[in-house]
Amino acid sequence: MTDTTIRRHTSEREEARERDEAESEDLVCPECGGNLASDAEHGETVCEDCGLVVEEDEIDPGPEWRAFDASEKDEKSRVGAPTTNMMHDKGLSTNIGWQDKDAYGNSLSSRQREKMQRLRTWNERFRTRDSKERNLKQALGEIDRMASALGLPENVRETASVIYRRALDEDLLPGRSIEGVATSALYAAARQAGTPRSLDEIAAVSRVDKDEIARTYRYVVRELSLEIQPADPESYVPRFVSDLDLPDEVERRARQLLNTAKEQGVHSGKSPVGLAAAAVYAASLLANEKVTQSEVSEVANISEVTIRNRYHELLEAEEEFTAP
Repeated sequence: MTDTTIRRHTSEREEARERDEAESEDLVCPECGGNLASDAEHGETVCEDCGLVVEEDEIDPGPEWRAFDASEKDEKSRVGAPTTNMMHDKGLSTNIGWQDKDAYGNSLSSRQREKMQRLRTWNERFRTRDSKERNLKQALGEIDRMASALGLPENVRETASVIYRRALDEDLLPGRSIEGVATSALYAAARQAGTPRSLDEIAAVSRVDKDEIARTYRYVVRELSLEIQPADPESYVPRFVSDLDLPDEVERRARQLLNTAKEQGVHSGKSPVGLAAAAVYAASLLANEKVTQSEVSEVANISEVTIRNRYHELLEAEEEFTAP
């Protein structure tokens, strides 16, 4: 070994020793040799034994916001959107924006626009590489479109997406249309979440007819063993009252009529939508609010004859219940 190599190794060992000594000095108090603790709240490094402030005005590497639960933390985090079942790739892929502008907001040249369009095309092909992903993308797009038209919240869309994914994984789609299974998944999710929509309302925004939706819904629920309770007429009342712009008194009276009907057994075998619409109409009359059967019929999407029949049944049940 040459003298130059020996000197280099000696120099490296001395530098390492000096570095270790400096690090050990940083970990102990220069006054008493006690342990140091970092106070993040005040931005200081303090000796645990003598209380000497060794360093102050430290830089806080954490976020400037506060979060009080996991969902709020996810919303405020800047490390990207959380994964979601509402997208076929769960939101993990990259999208190329449709705006033909650069990072400074300047328009791209025609040559660059052509290049970006080719990149978008290939990016879309890579995102949906097989038939299963293309199927999922089309179905989840249908679920999102229908949920938006029906005013359903995000949790219903998420549940519907999960139901459809399960149906796809368990090979329930052969012989059935993508739109039919997607619609039945949304119908089931809305009922599970306690924000049901009638079959007529679902069929109005779907691309398949009512009979196919009902048939596919029964098949999906049976094969996936979904636990779905019968629709409660009371769950329709707030929406009907809101659409008709009626006061809270009408909603309260309508709920009271429906509870009486349940106790009297009048609701058995009846359409929950028809009962809810009739209860709203009867409650509006009891509260001296001007509303016609045709208005309620239009909001609930059922016939006036149904409202008249159920309306009389509800009032008779109420009279029998209150009779001495």
